[in-house]
Amino acid sequence: MITVIYQGVITAISTLAFIGLMLYYMHMFQLNSYAADEQLRWMKHNYNSLLGRSMGVILSIPLLALFGMHWYGVAPAALLLWLTFSGNRPRKGMAKKDFAVTKRVKRMMITVFIIYAIFLAWQIVQIVGGTGRDFFFPTFCCLLMTPFVIIAANVINRPMEKRINRKFINEAKHIVAEMPALTTIGITGSYGKTSMKHFVTKLLAADRNVYMTPGNFNTELGVTIAVRRDLKPLHEVFVCEMGARRVGEIKAVCDIAKPTYGILTSIGPQHLETFGSMENIIHTKFELADALPQDGTLFVNFDDAILREQAPKTGRKIISYGLTCEEATYRPQNLCCTARGSEFDMTFPDGETIHFTAQVIGTHNVLNLAGALAVADTFGVPRQHMAAQVKRVESVAHRLQMKQTGRGILIDDAYNSNPVGAKAALDTLAMFDGMKILITPGMVELGEKQEELNRIFGRQAAEKADVIILIGKRQTEPIYAGVCDTDFPKDKLFVAGDLQEGLSIADGIKTDAQKIILLENDLPDNY
Repeated sequence: MITVIYQGVITAISTLAFIGLMLYYMHMFQLNSYAADEQLRWMKHNYNSLLGRSMGVILSIPLLALFGMHWYGVAPAALLLWLTFSGNRPRKGMAKKDFAVTKRVKRMMITVFIIYAIFLAWQIVQIVGGTGRDFFFPTFCCLLMTPFVIIAANVINRPMEKRINRKFINEAKHIVAEMPALTTIGITGSYGKTSMKHFVTKLLAADRNVYMTPGNFNTELGVTIAVRRDLKPLHEVFVCEMGARRVGEIKAVCDIAKPTYGILTSIGPQHLETFGSMENIIHTKFELADALPQDGTLFVNFDDAILREQAPKTGRKIISYGLTCEEATYRPQNLCCTARGSEFDMTFPDGETIHFTAQVIGTHNVLNLAGALAVADTFGVPRQHMAAQVKRVESVAHRLQMKQTGRGILIDDAYNSNPVGAKAALDTLAMFDGMKILITPGMVELGEKQEELNRIFGRQAAEKADVIILIGKRQTEPIYAGVCDTDFPKDKLFVAGDLQEGLSIADGIKTDAQKIILLENDLPDNY
């Protein structure tokens, strides 16, 4: 009887440990877009830390085998298993993006527990049969296989999830189809699309009822949720951000939103790990152009050489904007970007010139404003209204967002760093007077070019920053090497374990000048 109780205690603790590991791996799977290939790639990149997370389970096996049926084996085994649970379960507010227990996640959990129940039943049979000291191996095997159990549950649920998703997608398509007076503007690009979405919405809202996709709801399912939840017949314009990590994903969003206008902000090497090549990125971004009706209009950033070359081949009406390209129809001139904001003149196609003042910083934001002004002008927004709306435009959160803090001026450019955006952020940092400090963990999802592009970023950073603080030793080795390619002083180059340590280093720097701290990229929880 005592032996059975002992085995039951170990089984209960093992179940708790499994729940902890399951919640952690399911959170990571959610961040990896429920894609098995991305989850496996993430596991390969992070095998050292994942081994540490399972160490309680791994160490418990020999302890249980060593102590056998003796009660004094429960304490160390229970402690290690409990640490495995408590160290892996998600804590609200601890993650950058909290684990969302959606209906899909609940369905996955049911399948996962059914799989675990099979192992548990095997263990109970061994306990009842009194097979000896190896009774614990079924659930321990399941514990060690937890990340693969999560992937298996997703595979098992896939047919059901496809049916559910298709039902919701069709409902969203029906809602859009039932609003023939609705005008949809699709926005895509490797960078700049979120800022463009906000700027276009602000300008068109001067005299129209505009709805834009919220937050990062820019995928097929994200747009589906937004349409079903928030799009109403009173809306006149639907500004739809369209993101993609694979070929065909922009087309899938366009099939729902049915855009008649499109905006292409940029082409760059972002998400190369999932796209596989620049050719696939180009093809995917131009899925928006292909989805427009033959009389549709495409607004194109002509500063981007690839877009400038490829856009005329679409057969759609092209309206161009840019800062440096003289061919651009909408081109800001007399540009003045300072730490206080931006000013510029815009000469419209009919010859009228308007002076604009904006609170946003950086030439990259002015480029997006030029595109938004081109859209507003095409939609017939009165120009005096445009000038008033541009004054009210604010930086989008985590995208060159300037904040006055106790430690100095903070430029928050933490969201989705990419090579072009990172260089633009460094150029913005260089505009300021004072002690210029860069804090960054580098760029990810750049495929085979990741090391090369981060090394280039390091060289660029050495030219613009006075102090460079890298977050994470292994992740930032290419940036460190790039900085060392220059004559940047080594005593101004630091490597910190995490963001808080990096900020502490910045706080500890002694200077009479004002500190300007650029936070460039903030890796998600699965890095």
